[in-house]
Amino acid sequence: MAFLNNVLEPPAYGWTDANGDLAKPTPKQLFKEFFSRLNVFKDKKNWLSFTSWMMIVVLAPFLFLFIFKYFTIKLLIVAFVYSMIVMGTHGTIWHHRYCTHGAYQFSNGFWRFFTQNLTLKIIPEEIYAVSHHVHHALSDQPGDPYNAQGGFLYCFLADVNHQPINRQMSEKDYNCCVKLMKHTGVQVNTYTQYQKWGTLANPLKTVLSVALSWGLWFAAFYLFGGIGLACAMFGAAGFWAVGVRTFNYEGHGKGEDKRRDGIDFNRDDMSINQVWPGIVAGEWHNNHHAYPNSARSGFKPWQVDSAWYYIKFMSMIGAVSSYRDSKEQFYSDHYGIQKAGKASIKASPVEVFAIPEEALIVETV
Repeated sequence: MAFLNNVLEPPAYGWTDANGDLAKPTPKQLFKEFFSRLNVFKDKKNWLSFTSWMMIVVLAPFLFLFIFKYFTIKLLIVAFVYSMIVMGTHGTIWHHRYCTHGAYQFSNGFWRFFTQNLTLKIIPEEIYAVSHHVHHALSDQPGDPYNAQGGFLYCFLADVNHQPINRQMSEKDYNCCVKLMKHTGVQVNTYTQYQKWGTLANPLKTVLSVALSWGLWFAAFYLFGGIGLACAMFGAAGFWAVGVRTFNYEGHGKGEDKRRDGIDFNRDDMSINQVWPGIVAGEWHNNHHAYPNSARSGFKPWQVDSAWYYIKFMSMIGAVSSYRDSKEQFYSDHYGIQKAGKASIKASPVEVFAIPEEALIVETV
């Protein structure tokens, strides 16, 4: 089976039913799979999913402390901005446009490290980036790890049930997986270590990086505004970490065709442009699915794109060495307008990550 069909660990209920259609598990099946894959006592290869959700559990007390002990309107506004705008925009900048799509390149490792750590470290790059390639290749089809047609829980629990990498990959396929992550600077396991831990990421290095990130940010918030600010910001980060898991269900019309003429131009899948995610995080999802390797997805004048503003600014100061901007291509494709200058080229994962083309052939399952 082709690489992207096989790169994710299939759930117990499978990607398809007996007729070859999307398998739609019951809530009971989804929760059974979820808790089974969190059980590190059953299988230590569950460590990354366990760690990802344990971070939310650890952040929850900070949210409660903020609400019941340190609450003020001022802190609420700060927490709202940090959760909705700062965390959301950073997710688009780092995990989405850089780690997954390589839409821009940094001038050196310092600026990559700087951008990576602009907020608390919460979502493991491996869980997001690798599965997101599959999402684009099989969007709204069986095998899409967060197929909205599977229902809300199918998407909400996807980071555990559907997004971890396959634990039985050949060394060749594992090396292809490594290439998808190489540009991120994340230090990955050797193939022998992968066979032991079932992940690209190393457990010790991952836990230490999270502890260092949280420790430094807590100290910064505490020094700037005391324990109240620290609790507000950490609680807000946990709130965002839960909320972001709902996005793809909403961003693909809750499994229905909610595309609108003149707004959602891409008709290859059910992705839609939504005002709120667009404004707070620069995530104009239908535009993004049409031009996935573009560093900008807010093409129309009213489509605010905070992630693009950051990338463009970093380019102006020399921190970003190159980027892809598909705005001109969008207007050329949909309005017949060819502006002066060279339109950007949509690069494929083959070009961006130098993966053998035959490895990325996708078979509809």
